[in-house]
Amino acid sequence: MDLNSPSAIRNIAAKHGFVFKKGLGQNFLTSGEALEHIADAAEIESGALEIGPGFGVLTSELAKRAEKVVAVEIDERLIPVLAETLMEYDNVKVINADVMKTDLAELIKNEFGGKSVSIAANLPYYITTPIITMLLESRIPVKNIVVMVQKEVAERISAEPGTKDYGALSVLCRYFTRPELICVVPAELFVPKPKVDSAVLRLRVLDKPSVSVSDEKLFFRTVKAAFSQRRKTLLNCLSANFPYGRTALSDALDSAGIDPRRRGETLSPEEFAALSERLRELPDGR
Repeated sequence: MDLNSPSAIRNIAAKHGFVFKKGLGQNFLTSGEALEHIADAAEIESGALEIGPGFGVLTSELAKRAEKVVAVEIDERLIPVLAETLMEYDNVKVINADVMKTDLAELIKNEFGGKSVSIAANLPYYITTPIITMLLESRIPVKNIVVMVQKEVAERISAEPGTKDYGALSVLCRYFTRPELICVVPAELFVPKPKVDSAVLRLRVLDKPSVSVSDEKLFFRTVKAAFSQRRKTLLNCLSANFPYGRTALSDALDSAGIDPRRRGETLSPEEFAALSERLRELPDGR
């Protein structure tokens, strides 16, 4: 079934009495070219896991490239729609569930035999960060994570140290993956049309984290603290978030080779790792 046009999406929605829910961030892509970019970027070797298939327009592209596709959809109203739009594919399984409450490790074990999969998703803005964080921190067997998100979010995730978009999410993604901005997708290519443009981002999952740390929890706590007040210096940010005196924190920064007057957005993941190692040596107060 060809759904690569606004009229096709509206027709199938009308047929099923489907009303788009703004609260679920339901904006469905209608560009065949953009869909192919997403599916190609996933570099599927055998299995693909899709989050939020919507009307199944991306699912069909994934099914053409994968031995098996499992699509997790939270909106039960879309299940009968997907049964119709994906009826020609016998390698697709749709699961009605909330991905944030789903044991993905168990799902991948049961559906793909524990083999590494590629993940593809068109993520609503309100849940982009929680889903990406969950996917990375769960350490499930994944090769690539290809997501379509708001353009500004994609720019933050792929931002380099020292730029205005660089933040805690940038460091998180660079710790676990190698981010790549694939393409920008104009708002006009969605139904309903969102207020902002989107972008396709590929996160190539690394075999091991990009930097070595003794205490991963402390590493991410350090990153979060450094960005807690973007206009303040590292020393001030750390003082507000750690139970140590300014002298001890200043010494830790000096020991890591970091000027206490610098701001969080100027630090590379390697510098954050060095800083967290120095903080780990301070008397326990975590």
